[in-house]
Amino acid sequence: GIKKSKNVEETRPVMEQLIEPTIQQLLNSKYQNIVQQSAYVPTWLIEKQKADNAAISSISYVYLPYASNTDTTIKVSDDEIMGYVKKHAKSFEKEEETRMFSYVGFDAAASASDSMASLNQITTLKQEFAATPDVKAYLAKTGTELAYLDGYTIKSQLKMPKADTIKSLAIGQTYGPYLDGNNYVIARMMSTQTIADSVFCRHILIRTGEGGLSDSLAHKRIDSVIAAIKVGADFKTVMEKVSDDKVATKENGGVMKFNAAQIQSENFDQDFAKYILFDGKKGESKMVHTKFGYHYINIVDQKNYETAVKVAYLAKPIIVSNETVGAASTAALQFASGVKNRAQFEENAKKLNKPVMLSQEVKQGDYSIQTLGQTATRGIVRWLYENDLGTVSEPTEVGDKYIVYIVSAVNKKGLLSLSEAKTRVEILVKNEKKAKQIIETKFKGNTLESYAASAGVPVQKADSISFINPNVPAFGGYEIKFLGAAFNKEMQGKVSAPIAGNNGVIAMRVDMIGAKPAMADNESVRQTLLQAQKNASSRAGNALKKAAKIDDNRFKFY
Repeated sequence: GIKKSKNVEETRPVMEQLIEPTIQQLLNSKYQNIVQQSAYVPTWLIEKQKADNAAISSISYVYLPYASNTDTTIKVSDDEIMGYVKKHAKSFEKEEETRMFSYVGFDAAASASDSMASLNQITTLKQEFAATPDVKAYLAKTGTELAYLDGYTIKSQLKMPKADTIKSLAIGQTYGPYLDGNNYVIARMMSTQTIADSVFCRHILIRTGEGGLSDSLAHKRIDSVIAAIKVGADFKTVMEKVSDDKVATKENGGVMKFNAAQIQSENFDQDFAKYILFDGKKGESKMVHTKFGYHYINIVDQKNYETAVKVAYLAKPIIVSNETVGAASTAALQFASGVKNRAQFEENAKKLNKPVMLSQEVKQGDYSIQTLGQTATRGIVRWLYENDLGTVSEPTEVGDKYIVYIVSAVNKKGLLSLSEAKTRVEILVKNEKKAKQIIETKFKGNTLESYAASAGVPVQKADSISFINPNVPAFGGYEIKFLGAAFNKEMQGKVSAPIAGNNGVIAMRVDMIGAKPAMADNESVRQTLLQAQKNASSRAGNALKKAAKIDDNRFKFY
C-alpha cells in the first residue's frame, strides 16, 4: 500500500492531501455520531418540559425602571468597571486575540471630469447606434455593460432608471445618454408586442438523440399520439403513458406554468418558447420539433396580456482616469509619510478635515473586514497581526479609495481589557448603583401599597405570565430574576423584597401559579428535546478544541 511504499517523496503528497484528511474526516464523523446517538430523553424530562410549557403565573407588582432615575451624579470609575469584569469573569473572557485599526480614506472614485469624459465618449456613438441595422452585432463589436436581450419585457416590469420615458419611445427612437449606476446608457426601442405574462401548458415528449428514439421513429410515434388525441383519447392519460418527460407529468396534472421572462431566458428552448408565447393561442395544440425531440404541446391558458417592449441598451462605464487615481494615491502617500504615531495620525487627519474611522474587532483568521465593505482585505488582516500597536501602514487600495491605517488596539486573549469592556459594562455598573439608590429611597415599607406610595407609581397586575418566556413586557423585557420570583410557590400571597433586574427594580406578590391546558403530546415534546440534544453535538467539537493544544500556523501563509 501507499504507507509501505519506499518512495517517500512520491507518496507524501498523497498522504498529506488525501489520506490524512480523509482519516481525520472519518474520525470527526464518528465522534459526532457517538455524541448524537447518546442523546436520550427520559419520561420524567418529558413530563417536566410539558409542565414548564404549561406553567402560568399571575402577580401584583410595583415596578420602577432604571430610566426613571435621572440622577446625574452617579458616576462609574474605571476601577469599578474592571472590578465588575473580574467578578463576572466567565461572561467577559475571549478565546482569541483581536485587533483593531483606525484609518483615513482618500477618495479615488471617478471625478466630475472623468464622468464628463465618459459621457462625451458614449455621446459620439449615439448616431451610429441609432442607425445600425444589426443592433446585436453592433453591441457585440462595440461592447456594452448591459447585455442585449433579444426578447420582450412587459412594460409594467421595466424597473430601470428613466423606465417611464423608455417604454414610451416609438420604434427606432433612442433616448439618452442617461445615468444608470456607474454607467452612461443609451436606450433604443426595437419593437413592441402584446404578450401574456403567464402561460400554462402541457406537453407530450418523444425524445430523440441519446437515450431516445431515432428521428424518423420518434416522428412516427408523435404522429400516432396526435392522431389518438384528435379522435378522443384523453391528453393527460396519453401523456402519463408515453411522454418521456416524466418530471412534468407528476405535478399539477402535467400542467406547467411559466412567466414571460422564464420563457425568453437562454435556458429555455427557443422553438418551444416561440410557440407557447408568440405563435400559439389558448386551447390550441401543435407538434413542435426541438433539440430534445418531438413535442405535442397543448396551451391550457395564457393570462395577463400586456404590451411588451424589446429595448437595446448601449451602456458604457464611467472610467476613472489615471489622474484621479494618481491624485488620491499621492495624497495618501503624503499623509502616511508625515505620520509616526497615533497623535500625529489624528492631528494630520484633522488638518485635512478627514474623519478617522475605526474598524470592528479583527481576528487573525478573518479574510474580510466588514467595516471596509465586501472587498477582499486579507492582506490588511495579515499586516495588522505582523505589526505592533501604533504602527502606520503604507497606502492601500480598497475599492474606490486609498486608505492609510494604524494599529489602534491589541486585545489579548482572556479577560477583556478596560477599553474593550467599558462601553458594555459601564451601563451595568451604573444600573447597579441606580438599583441601590431606588431601593433605598423609593421602596419604603413592606407592602405593595406602601412601596407604590413611596415610589409614586400604582400597583399593577400581570396575568398569564409564561414560565418558558423570560421576555415579559410587564417586566420591561428580559428578566430571569423576576420570572423566577413569579413562579416561586413559597411566595404565593407574600410580598417580595425589592428585586434588582436588568432594566429596573420590582417588588411583587404572587397571586396564583397554575397551568394552562397542555398543547403538545409526549411524542412531539420528546422529538423537540431530542432535536435540541442532537443540535448540541455541533458544539461538541468546541470541547475537543478547548481540550487540545493547537499550534495554528495557517496565518503565516494565507
